[in-house]
Amino acid sequence: MGTPDYENQVREAYPELDRIESDDLREAVIEAWTLGLERGGWRDIEDIPYAWNIHEITNVEHVRGVTKIALESARVQREFHDADPDIDVLVAACLLHDVGKCYEYVDHVDAERLSGTDRERYASEEIPHSISGYALAHEVGVPLAVQRAIPHFLGEVPKRTLEAELLKSANSASSNAITQSAMGITLNEWVDEYSQTTD
Repeated sequence: MGTPDYENQVREAYPELDRIESDDLREAVIEAWTLGLERGGWRDIEDIPYAWNIHEITNVEHVRGVTKIALESARVQREFHDADPDIDVLVAACLLHDVGKCYEYVDHVDAERLSGTDRERYASEEIPHSISGYALAHEVGVPLAVQRAIPHFLGEVPKRTLEAELLKSANSASSNAITQSAMGITLNEWVDEYSQTTD
């Protein structure tokens, strides 16, 4: 089997990339995902699960859901409250908020989902995906405004921007829907029960 065409996988998985007006930013998002997939040793972007113990939902489905929820929230904020979130920053951050799962979840999937690689250099549960995702975004040069929104847990970034708050609330909404449909519990119950970092 040849090397996967990660760039094309990312473009096909995330049609929301078209919402990013900046060509440079759009390409940087694709580059971050491509690096993560390559270093994690994944065969296909669709093989990454939503969570280490929830494999019925893919990470792609979750990331797309977060992006759609955040965009709808931004629309409401603009129409009802005259807020002006930066859509390029918001979409890029939403699409990148779980790119770190490329590193974090390799030990939680069947071996056939992974290809031979030196992923041991990068993959680890010890670094939460929100932090490794930030590192990937930083490495490929996405703007600081996007980088700051990627760590989506409380306390990781001292000052939260409007875009970061939209991402965080959209992530919670999507994650609650997923844990409810997959396991019949809320996200908080999932965290309490499994004592693992979630998304």
